[in-house]
Amino acid sequence: MGNCCITPSDSSKEKKSKDKPNPFSGEYAGNNGYKSSVLENPTGHQIEETYKLGAELGRGEFGVTYCCTDKSSGEVLACKSISKKKLRTKVDIEDVRREVEIMKHLPVHTNIVTLKDTYEDDEAVHLVMELCEGGELFDRIVARGHYTERAAAGVTKTIVEIIQMCHKHGVMHRDLKPENFLFANKKETAALKAIDFGLSVFFKPGERFNEIVGSPYYMAPEVLRRNYGPEIDVWSAGVILYILLCGVPPFWAETEQGVAQAIIRSVVDFKRDPWPKVSDNAKDLVKKMLNPDPKLRLSAQEVLDHPWIQNAKKAPNVNLGETVKARLKQFSMMNKLKKRALQVIAEHLSAEEVAGIKEGFKVMDINNKGKINIDELRAGLQKLGQQIPDADLQVLMDAGDVDKDGHLNYGEFVAISVHLKKMGSDDHIYKAFEFFDHNKSGYIEIEELREALADEVDTNSEEVINAIIQDVDTDKDGRISYEEFSTMMKSGTDWRKASRQYSRDRYNNLSLSLMRDTSVKVKDEIR
Repeated sequence: MGNCCITPSDSSKEKKSKDKPNPFSGEYAGNNGYKSSVLENPTGHQIEETYKLGAELGRGEFGVTYCCTDKSSGEVLACKSISKKKLRTKVDIEDVRREVEIMKHLPVHTNIVTLKDTYEDDEAVHLVMELCEGGELFDRIVARGHYTERAAAGVTKTIVEIIQMCHKHGVMHRDLKPENFLFANKKETAALKAIDFGLSVFFKPGERFNEIVGSPYYMAPEVLRRNYGPEIDVWSAGVILYILLCGVPPFWAETEQGVAQAIIRSVVDFKRDPWPKVSDNAKDLVKKMLNPDPKLRLSAQEVLDHPWIQNAKKAPNVNLGETVKARLKQFSMMNKLKKRALQVIAEHLSAEEVAGIKEGFKVMDINNKGKINIDELRAGLQKLGQQIPDADLQVLMDAGDVDKDGHLNYGEFVAISVHLKKMGSDDHIYKAFEFFDHNKSGYIEIEELREALADEVDTNSEEVINAIIQDVDTDKDGRISYEEFSTMMKSGTDWRKASRQYSRDRYNNLSLSLMRDTSVKVKDEIR
């Protein structure tokens, strides 16, 4: 569910959901009268008794993060308030519960954000956490005048130490990416902290997982194959290291399917600038962290034992060049633009759509069994005006039926619905485009882009705005049309977790699409 951290923003007030049922109505814990059905043992129910909530720090689909102050000690912290109304599925509820359990389970560590307290009232779950106000990893790097291998080695060492500690305590992170690392404060010596355990899970030695989660750039090939273990965290750290050294991801394409294909092929480019001037030791570590065979990939301990990490303070202090810094800055800012757009899109994954999916499931589940078979799916889709060929229907059924019982339960049906309705595609992207196009000219002009990123771009970053325009504006008329904006949003980018289940469903369907549509060679590689 993310931490809490950045700087206060002037985000618009959270939209009120209309006619959205509260799954918690009527569920009370004990005799205290509170609907306490998410957390098993919250610190308390009335957060206001202990903490004073202050400025808004950020918001997502599930809730709002506030600056908060401990009334007794004066300590300034962050409070993530997760709206119960927005926890629409059992999976969402389990995710919040598990995130809290994991954060409580992990020992206190310099490089992991600390969960201080948990509260739950009728309307929300409140997670009080350490405040990290030093900014995102990439932002700190590009703010420096000089960026070197030595700096990249120090960051990598910290990230892998976090992985090692998590694995030692039976936790697999599953969503390591630069945005999930923030600095504790603005001091040069500030600790880098992992802040988001929303997709993390407990694991036992030898246990394998098949749920496709995470962010596309950082996803290991075995995740797409639906058969993975904790080795995926080292892969993700290897992707981050590659980006730290050259400013772009190792596996990139114009589409999500293209990114997936690139990951499956796992061909790493060491020819582009600045790789010729990067040390052999650094390249050797990247290769070994990005080994597509998880059995041959380095473990976290082996990464920490690698000569490049062991001698991090002696790594080359030669400037990797302004090109790398510029790429990192642009990569970071482009993600922020897309994140802003996705927040708008998330708001439009509305009660109506959720209700529509639920209604569709009810139509098909004629015997109220809580699950549907392929015949019911076929008949129901026909009623809803969806004509799907039997061969494709069977593929959809096989992909959606995660537990392989021959039926789709509601959660599995959501995945199919997302695929069929193409949620997050044209309708939602157009709404996001309209959000940025303030003057309704049909274009996002440079001033509107500047305004959209005002909280993220400092006064010296005009070149970043120009670079984004340069990248997205394919017809070079100095502005972004809807078609150009749509292409940007549909490219192989980090769609984030507009909602966690939405992210999972999206990549479950991506994996299905990958297996169906790519060449025989890629199909063989997937197998």
